[in-house]
Amino acid sequence: MAGNSRRQGAIRKPGSKKGAVVGSGGQRRKGLEGKGPTPRAEQRKGHPAQRRAAAAAKVAQARDKKGDGPEVIAGRNPVVEALRAGVPGTTLYVALNIDADDRVTEAVRLAADRGISILEIPRDELDRKTNRAVHQGLGLQVPPFEYAHPDDLLATARDSGEPPLLVALDGVTDPRNLGAVVRSAAAFGAHGVLLPGRRSAGITAVAWRTSAGTAARLPIAVATNLTRQLKAWANEGLMIAGLDADGSIDIDGLDLAADPLVIVVGSEGRGLSRLVRETCDVTVSIPMAAGVESLNASVAAAVLLAEVARRRRVAGRV
Repeated sequence: MAGNSRRQGAIRKPGSKKGAVVGSGGQRRKGLEGKGPTPRAEQRKGHPAQRRAAAAAKVAQARDKKGDGPEVIAGRNPVVEALRAGVPGTTLYVALNIDADDRVTEAVRLAADRGISILEIPRDELDRKTNRAVHQGLGLQVPPFEYAHPDDLLATARDSGEPPLLVALDGVTDPRNLGAVVRSAAAFGAHGVLLPGRRSAGITAVAWRTSAGTAARLPIAVATNLTRQLKAWANEGLMIAGLDADGSIDIDGLDLAADPLVIVVGSEGRGLSRLVRETCDVTVSIPMAAGVESLNASVAAAVLLAEVARRRRVAGRV
């Protein structure tokens, strides 16, 4: 043992001898194999297509929050109007022993012509399905509303051959006001309506009913960030006009009515939010008689849209 030059207890591991190692240990071959197929553009972090896909996913998520289940439109007139407008109904509910009139007859005929299921159910069951709304024996079930992308609104407007006219809602949380704004927008020639992803009503059965079916004919989109979308439209050449009780101009001075325009309607209580107001090129007020309270958001929107439509008609005749 004394003549052994190796230190006792020292163990040399296999392959641990000093000096050059023959071969690459397979590293060169692995390097030649590459990293597999190139990921699609939508999967590459930082790629413009990936950013667009991520934005689309956020919009889809915002859409889902607006309505995650079927809704039931209640009432004879709303149901008939919705069927006439082509609202995508799935089931027409008719109360048993209903006192039928022309509206009931027309609703059943329209539903049958479009292949919509017609079910007779007890009145108390229809009460439950409509959350005890005044249904008058008729209810129309509609699927969750399919929102457009904000880019679709501008594309639709430009395809019309007219100066774009869009309506954006800033925090309108009452579905009746939303439905009324949609109806006015359709009546006065707007090309689409934009809703924010948060703090806003969606197209529910109540909004369907108030819009009298026009929500089926007018594109309605959801923006993940309303201010950012308004700025994007401004960069596309649209003017942004916000409805505000303390506007920088009144409705009589809205000389840009015939230009590409976005009308922004504020919430029922606080009006326009600070960031949205700062994004507007002008804020517009509606002159009113002394001592009268401010107008409801949907009524104010209708007044302004009517004036814009009038000025556009005049401009078209000049």
